[in-house]
Amino acid sequence: MKGIQEDIKSGNFQPAYLLYGEESYLKRQYAQKLRQALADAEDIMNVTVYEGKNINPGEIIDLAETLPFFAARRLIVIEDSKIFKSSCEELAEYMKHIADTACFVFVEEEVDKRSKMYKAVKQAGRVVEFARQKDDVLTRWILSRLKQENKKITQREMQLFLEKTGNDMENIEKELEKVLCYTLGREVITREDLEAVCVAQTTGKIFEMVDKIAEKKLRQALELYYDLLALKEPPMRILFLIARQFQILLQVKELGNKGFDPKSIASKAGIRDFAVRKNLAQAKRFSERQLWEAVTDCVEAEEDVKTGNLNDRMAVELLIVKFASP
Repeated sequence: MKGIQEDIKSGNFQPAYLLYGEESYLKRQYAQKLRQALADAEDIMNVTVYEGKNINPGEIIDLAETLPFFAARRLIVIEDSKIFKSSCEELAEYMKHIADTACFVFVEEEVDKRSKMYKAVKQAGRVVEFARQKDDVLTRWILSRLKQENKKITQREMQLFLEKTGNDMENIEKELEKVLCYTLGREVITREDLEAVCVAQTTGKIFEMVDKIAEKKLRQALELYYDLLALKEPPMRILFLIARQFQILLQVKELGNKGFDPKSIASKAGIRDFAVRKNLAQAKRFSERQLWEAVTDCVEAEEDVKTGNLNDRMAVELLIVKFASP
């Protein structure tokens, strides 16, 4: 990201940029910054945007070789083309000798670093990955937004907000806007405000469901499952998230038993710093044997669905009943 900022500041641009990764919000922001820096906002003659898989490499190369119309360069933006996960030899070869008056900006979610296109763009210009941001970065970003609106929030409420929103900046921005509107005329954001307007993400509901399973509260666990189904969450995705939560609990429990501190557990288990204590508390409600059994049963449930022994909705329901029954 710093590289892009330096290029924009100096005006010395690369022939090609590849912006990729899970963090859509930042990726979109930097793609927009590049577009604004590389071409005038009203220039529609020299800016071309391609979207989707069905792109024509020959057409794109011809366009890149065409001199810009009363401008310094021709900007070609290619989004979600999937060409960094498949073969596109013609365009990959062209990356070795891009016309001096052309600039490419590729915006993708996933890439294969072994692909010819990835290697070619990396050689020709700049490749930037936009990964999910860590909690401390998200916290600073949220606080800066709140400061602009003269709002205040405590650390505890900040943690609750991030628990509900997850670490997707696009979702955080959307939920933050709701909170700001809801607290119009008030300075301090409270827990009640967050509970009133923030929508918990699926992973949060899964965590709560596993809590109810651990507490042997079958009715509440099933209610949460039916809530997720009502929100059009596919049963197999719910099964995957339940299995993932049990795997996290198993890792957290094993690491905790070995004496690792919360920060080390977060790093090794791949979870967010503030979530460690909650996961440790949840893990205490299960023995290691129970967690191993839960993970194994999730795998078996997936196999039952794939082999046609059970339908997906029933497979997940039986799993919940087994572990949540008193």
